Amino acid sequence: MTAQADSGVEVLVVRPAAMRPVDRLAALGRRALADKRVKFVLTGALNTAFGFGCFVAYQYLVGVRFGYMWTLVLAHITTVLFAFMTHRRLVFQVSGSVLRDLWRFESVYLVALGINAVLLPLAVEVAGLPVLVAQAGITTLNAFVSWLGHSRFSFHRNEVAA
Repeated sequence: MTAQADSGVEVLVVRPAAMRPVDRLAALGRRALADKRVKFVLTGALNTAFGFGCFVAYQYLVGVRFGYMWTLVLAHITTVLFAFMTHRRLVFQVSGSVLRDLWRFESVYLVALGINAVLLPLAVEVAGLPVLVAQAGITTLNAFVSWLGHSRFSFHRNEVAA
């Protein structure tokens, strides 16, 4: 398409092609995934599903014989190791001491385990909820606790002034 400029010279006017809906959606997805909070939620959903799956499996394999508190401990150990790898690589993308980060990560999850260890028996023994229902509710609370702890402590790095 051409247009005539004030000076009488013809000028070529190029208009950008409209983005296809699929391209707009892809761009929106890339922007969303660049946000650490979005990555935390998505990774947290994966970790929560994995952790709850471990809890269910351990409950049927171990808990029915030894009790749900053993289920909680075994699921905690398995889940922390899996969640540490996913958070460190996919969300916070940090470098440095793996052992230091793992200890800090576990210390946040020990707080969550403490919350869980107090609330699970209350929900099951006092409120009469089924174990799996009680654990599902407590997991929701602990997701918030873990965001606060991991973003401000586990993987926190001091900003270096430029």
